[in-house]
Amino acid sequence: MLKATDRKIYDLIKKEQKRQAESIRLIPSENYVSKSVLEATGSILTNKYSEGYSRKRYYEGQEYIDQIEEEAVARAKKLFRADHVNVQPYSGSPANLAVYFALLKPSEKIMGMSLPHGGHLTHGWKVSATAKFFNAVQYAVDKKTNLLDYDEILEIAKREKPQIIVAGATAYPRKIDFKKFKEIADEVGAYFLADIAHISGLVAAGLHQSPVPYADVVTTTTHKSLRGPRGAMIMCKEKHAKLIDKAVFPGLQGGPHDNTTAAIAVALKEADTSKFKNYAKQIIKNAQALAKELLNYNFDLVTGGTDNHLILIDMTNKNLSGKQMSSALIKAGIECNANTVPYDKRSPFDPSGIRIGTPAITTLGMKEKEMKQIAFWMNEVSENVNNERVLKRIKNEVKKLCGKYEMPGLK
Repeated sequence: MLKATDRKIYDLIKKEQKRQAESIRLIPSENYVSKSVLEATGSILTNKYSEGYSRKRYYEGQEYIDQIEEEAVARAKKLFRADHVNVQPYSGSPANLAVYFALLKPSEKIMGMSLPHGGHLTHGWKVSATAKFFNAVQYAVDKKTNLLDYDEILEIAKREKPQIIVAGATAYPRKIDFKKFKEIADEVGAYFLADIAHISGLVAAGLHQSPVPYADVVTTTTHKSLRGPRGAMIMCKEKHAKLIDKAVFPGLQGGPHDNTTAAIAVALKEADTSKFKNYAKQIIKNAQALAKELLNYNFDLVTGGTDNHLILIDMTNKNLSGKQMSSALIKAGIECNANTVPYDKRSPFDPSGIRIGTPAITTLGMKEKEMKQIAFWMNEVSENVNNERVLKRIKNEVKKLCGKYEMPGLK
């Protein structure tokens, strides 16, 4: 139908579909959803408006919407063993903002991980609304190891006395000790927020320490390693439930996207299976295998490797910027993003590093053997960033490899 009514948009979608199918997608925040998740996302639920919460709506005709939202909440509570879950946030950024609005007063203090060191904009970085409404201070990673220094974080917390401490990252390749963060928060009388947007699939599979027993509130997106639609969830202790719910609605948003809620429910059911747990294990195996091969090619991996789905690479020793490398890689059919590295001397618009991850390629079915090939291609690209002939040849080889795997959601 779309092909007949809007050929231009149809053609653009098809071109993007082809691009995704023919590329090695290494952006760690991207994935492929199942056909079931895709079906729910594109369902007639997009027609409905449902301000409020289950059994307490402001519009009529909610009997099935209520059941869908209740099912999504129940599945999230079971999977993550959470007291209370809100599945309505549109994405991770407003989810974090809702937590601050729920627990803090304007100008109270947030303490989060510095963006250039691996944190997120909404952890109080200076260009974010979270730093404009609240007083924000940051902690960094250790200059020698590039690892979190919990003693230093405690000292900053004692000095700054924040009202909330945020743990979580978008570019930190090692495990985070949420229990330790809880101890730090307790020592200074702060709330503890854990943002597990990147690692929620690993947490669900029992491969990373869960923050749910320790944190006052846990936020996560529902795509990335959880392999659901573009949405978010907030999990919290029961004592914070009313404040969190009021901050989401009516505090920050109106009606939820019911099609997304349904797709979240589908993804949560998929994640509560042994098949998903094996998938999550393979994400880590692939990341560690890829890291090992990259080290053999003398790539400078921040922290020397990875514990999770993500690898951060400083391109300085290859005499390249992150942007030069990411731009060359995409010409070769390999998709990543340029990224700052800790204590980066370059501009965020042209940083020193690149960030790669394995959730999407693992969904396709790639394993350790393919990681060797990907590392080989990445090394070739790093040595031929301006050689269009070599980049084109690699792109054709990448296309051939990807042709062996069926892109999820299409059949």
